[in-house]
Amino acid sequence: MTRMIQLARASLLPRRRVPGRGLLDPSTTVLRVHPGDLDLYLHVNNGSYLQMMDVARSNLIADLGGFPLLKDGGWYPVVAASTVTYKRSLQLFERVEISTRVLGWDARVVYIEQVFTCRGRFSARGWVAGRFLGRDGSRVAPADVVALLGDDVGVESPALPEDLAAWARSVDVAHRETDRA
Repeated sequence: MTRMIQLARASLLPRRRVPGRGLLDPSTTVLRVHPGDLDLYLHVNNGSYLQMMDVARSNLIADLGGFPLLKDGGWYPVVAASTVTYKRSLQLFERVEISTRVLGWDARVVYIEQVFTCRGRFSARGWVAGRFLGRDGSRVAPADVVALLGDDVGVESPALPEDLAAWARSVDVAHRETDRA
């Protein structure tokens, strides 16, 4: 429940825009591991990582000053696919930093990397393929979202890392030539 409250706060009462923050710049979120994050083995449950990632992505949008812009357009973010790779367990009350950054986009989705570190050591990495929807449930083209939130970049995506592009193809979220955004 704690993470749902944090997500609601991060989305409904977002932190202030970070002047000069660009769409491709990393955003940092600091969280602490709570008892509700733990599983029976007393380390963070895999589902809790996803909830922490939700909070951190909302903070990325806030850092860009994006919530009022998205609201005006009637757009909201959803996850199309995600994956997490775990290296080190997170323990109760540890302070965790999540670095969230946009890696690129195609005609279907925006690709985001989220890296967890604890005490300066890599703990986990998540990839998220996200899209934006309109009030009526229609898909919003990533180029339109980039134009709205990333006035510092053009509509051309940086080249995606090959391992991320392969993942996107394997989970069938990557743009295909036969797609319509």
